[in-house]
Amino acid sequence: MTEKDQSVNNEEFAEKEDNTAKDSNTDEQIEKTVSEEDVQNDSSEVDDKEKEIQQLKEEVNEQEEKYLRLYAEFENYKRRIQNENQTLKTYQAQSVLTDILPTIDNIERALQIEGEDESFKSLQKGVQMVYESLLRALEENGLEKIEAVGQQFDPNYHQAVMQDEDDSFESNAVTQELQTGYKLKDRVLRPSMVKVNQ
Repeated sequence: MTEKDQSVNNEEFAEKEDNTAKDSNTDEQIEKTVSEEDVQNDSSEVDDKEKEIQQLKEEVNEQEEKYLRLYAEFENYKRRIQNENQTLKTYQAQSVLTDILPTIDNIERALQIEGEDESFKSLQKGVQMVYESLLRALEENGLEKIEAVGQQFDPNYHQAVMQDEDDSFESNAVTQELQTGYKLKDRVLRPSMVKVNQ
């Protein structure tokens, strides 16, 4: 090999090395460009995913709030129905008891009649027993007599039909009960008709 050939070989070798260096610089630039694009793409994907996650969290919160509202409404509905059912059970006998009150009044009037005959007294005793039995049964179902005589007049429980002047009673006290009043639990079925002291 001559010097000339060797010089050509060296030039070719140098040129190849130069091309290799250029190629490696180009590769580095390509990798750098690709890396930057990948980072930008990855960054935008991450941003998109974060936005999507945020939207999903908001939807979950919204659905949770809807669920809690519906649950609260349902619980209120259940409570209201239970209260209505309890009220119905408590006062289911009200109309029947109201219809029975005039019969009780008539029995009380019959018991006030006096007679000397033995058969009359026997009949009256039987009516008294029926009356007491009926009152016991009604009381077991929540019917109560309203206390009147000697009590202070209360317009919630008493209906004043007459006034009286009696020193043995306080002012505004009930002196006489003209018709018995009744209540079912805490509800007045019929107020007592009374005389009230001035």
